[in-house]
Amino acid sequence: MFDGEIVSVDSMQLYRDLPVGTAQPSPEERAAVPHWLTGVYELDERSEVFRFCSEADAAISAIRARNKLPILCGGTGLYLKALLYGLDDLPGDRELRRELDEQYDSDAGEKALHARVKAVDPAGFERWKDCRRRLIRALEVYLLTGRSIIELQQGRRETLRYPVRSFVLERESGELKERIALRARKMVENGWIAEAENAIKKGLFSTPTAHQALGYKLIGGFLNGEFDLEKLHEKICTATWQYARRQRTWFRHQHPEAQTISSADIKHLLKSI
Repeated sequence: MFDGEIVSVDSMQLYRDLPVGTAQPSPEERAAVPHWLTGVYELDERSEVFRFCSEADAAISAIRARNKLPILCGGTGLYLKALLYGLDDLPGDRELRRELDEQYDSDAGEKALHARVKAVDPAGFERWKDCRRRLIRALEVYLLTGRSIIELQQGRRETLRYPVRSFVLERESGELKERIALRARKMVENGWIAEAENAIKKGLFSTPTAHQALGYKLIGGFLNGEFDLEKLHEKICTATWQYARRQRTWFRHQHPEAQTISSADIKHLLKSI
């Protein structure tokens, strides 16, 4: 309708070995509309906001140079916020960050990370306790400044880097839970378990960031005989719903430029743009 091309804003869709579990566009969808930043990383490559913004900026420039409309689509809120408003200008130290990553960026180090950040930056801990990478960044900033990253960010002036029309799709909770359950079953039917088994053999769980992709650790538990297929589906639905709730909270508070719309409003809205 708008002669556009899609730029994925999904930190896990970047990985080419995880197409089913990260819901990457199908070959038919790619043939109909060009998609950028999907299936472009190897499993052992680190997904991080700085690299994403650079690559997304390049994609947007290439799309606009051909008089097409860039359409940003995806739910990794931190990536979208950084792309639209700019990366924070808070201090960083590459050597310190390397040391913190080595110490805490793993399942084994997460408990100690939680305890340390909670002790020195309780506000940062409460905001990002479900995101290991953000907690490490909060700790890095505290060690460099002696102040909470949230306190330092409050004085930032936020101006959009691009002229955008921004929309957040909200669904009623019951409908969303039903769609999550249906989606999980379809993904399993479409080969998610085999995909996960192959990625695990390639070392998925020892990767810098790809291991965070939702559902793969649960499938690993199923493959190890820890629970049956029905229990796997239940666990995936629960984890996805919890993630969806965090996304809704993020977009409600972090994107003042966005218009909230319901699924029923979409067709009417598209006609009005």
